[in-house]
Amino acid sequence: MYLRSNQLTGSIPPEIGSLTNLTELNLLDNQLTGSIPPEIGSLTNLTELYLYNNQLTGSIPSEIGNLTNLTELVLHENQLTGSIPPEIGNLTNLISLNLLDNQLTGIIPDEICNQGDSSPGLSNNQFCPPYPSCIEDYVGEQDLSNCEGIIELWGEYYSIEHTTELDLSNSGLTGEIPPEIGDLTNLTSLYLDDNQLTGEIPSEIGNLTNLTELYLFNNELTGSIPPEISDLTNLTELRLGSNQLTGSIPPEIGNLTNLIWLRLDDNQFTGSIPPEIGNLTNLTRLYSDDNQLTGSIPSEIGNLTNLRYLNLNDNELTGSIPPETGNLTNLTYLNLKSNQLSGIIPDEICNQGDSSPGLTGNQLCPPYPSCIEEYVGEQDTSDCD
Repeated sequence: MYLRSNQLTGSIPPEIGSLTNLTELNLLDNQLTGSIPPEIGSLTNLTELYLYNNQLTGSIPSEIGNLTNLTELVLHENQLTGSIPPEIGNLTNLISLNLLDNQLTGIIPDEICNQGDSSPGLSNNQFCPPYPSCIEDYVGEQDLSNCEGIIELWGEYYSIEHTTELDLSNSGLTGEIPPEIGDLTNLTSLYLDDNQLTGEIPSEIGNLTNLTELYLFNNELTGSIPPEISDLTNLTELRLGSNQLTGSIPPEIGNLTNLIWLRLDDNQFTGSIPPEIGNLTNLTRLYSDDNQLTGSIPSEIGNLTNLRYLNLNDNELTGSIPPETGNLTNLTYLNLKSNQLSGIIPDEICNQGDSSPGLTGNQLCPPYPSCIEEYVGEQDTSDCD
């Protein structure tokens, strides 16, 4: 039945369901109104159904799932509302499914993955995330303003319930990290590194208690580390390097006992290294180089027996190297260069794992332990007795 482009008005009569031998129904490009009658599900011989470019309203009837011989289902450019019925998954022979430019809403059912068109037309509706992975690339532009449990970040929308990973690394992000980031409480990974983000790390970041990885490095962030970061006790990696962060390293960082990587390098941190750092016994990498840290290296550093990399170079650290450094037998890299460390290097340094540690540019006094004598480098010994 071909009645396309005939200026037809009114609704599609339910009696159409009596034409059970129809194989193609083409009513496109008319002025039809009203809803798609459920009786259309009786046309089980249909292979092609074209209703696009009308003024049809109401929802897609679930009976559409009876039309298992359909290869073409084209309903775009109407005013259809409601959600896609899960029965759409019955249409395994579809080659073309086009629902774009309607007012369809709700969650797209997973059953859409069972129908035959792997790239359906869905854009310009009001479908809410999360989207089935099989059609995620074809959802296109959606109006999400009426979706519950959705927040907008940097012009994109995210489901509070279903967003577990947010990777916006190297995405050209600017401006501040919005406090709404703290609403994504199911996040396990947050990657915002290699952007141009400014402003402070919002305290709301502490709401993300399921996080295991937080990457904020290579931005232009300022201010201090919020103490609320201590609530992120599931973190295994915290990378804040290469920003413009100031203030001291908060002692609360010692609560993050699951940390394996801690990167605070290339910032403007001041104050001393808190002894609570010794609580982070799972650490394998600790980078606090290129800051303005003062005070002595805490003896508690010796608790970090899993450390492989310890970078404290290019700070203003004073005092002597604690003998507890000798506990770090798994070290492959120890860098204490360019500080103001003084006094005698303890013999215990021979027990740590790096056979050629970086020590130059301090005020360390001879005699030097024979194991590292060749690597002491240039020292200011003017105050040595």
